[in-house]
Amino acid sequence: MEGVSVRKIKKICVFCGVNSGKDVAFVNAAFHLGEVLGKRKIDLVYGGGKLGLMGCVSTAVAQHERQVLGIIPSAFTINNLVGETCGKEIKVATMQERLVMMMELSDAFIALPGGFGTLEELFQMISWAQLNIHNKPIGVLNINGFFNGLLSFVDHAVKQEFITPRARKILISATTADELVDKLQAFRFESDPALSKLKWSPSSSQKEKLDLTLRL
Repeated sequence: MEGVSVRKIKKICVFCGVNSGKDVAFVNAAFHLGEVLGKRKIDLVYGGGKLGLMGCVSTAVAQHERQVLGIIPSAFTINNLVGETCGKEIKVATMQERLVMMMELSDAFIALPGGFGTLEELFQMISWAQLNIHNKPIGVLNINGFFNGLLSFVDHAVKQEFITPRARKILISATTADELVDKLQAFRFESDPALSKLKWSPSSSQKEKLDLTLRL
């Protein structure tokens, strides 16, 4: 990364499945990502519990003696639905509160393979970046081409002029954990001139107040 200004990343939020997936490569990659974060002295923020890929990445980070924070809706803790969180746990009332806290406490975001919940979290962070609510880097770890279809769809939306080329740059992808973290560190946010005028501070007018339920 010689000659490239590097962003300081202390905490990365990882979105991923509560299942392990069909391919053992997903499990191996989740453990490896946790190892990479640990060796780079990066702490983990995640959705809590120990199931599936979430359990893999959190266990690996903890084994490297880095801090692990699970942010989990209280409903999931009833009857130990998702297992014990590896590290510190914060309980929240709603899924939306969880995502807001993840955004506030993290310096960057990585999505591993997962289902609808993982995709919702990923695209919510992308849309918030597009709206200039945050300027933190977002990437997908494209294990064995898992995200190929999604990335092709996003590129198709660009061609059809529903996503701007500038907004497309928000979503980073890589096939290895080290490459992805390097790209997150090198990321430089390009704000849309029109959207950069939006004011999301608590002192803004009622119309401009932060509405984190917004979907594009």
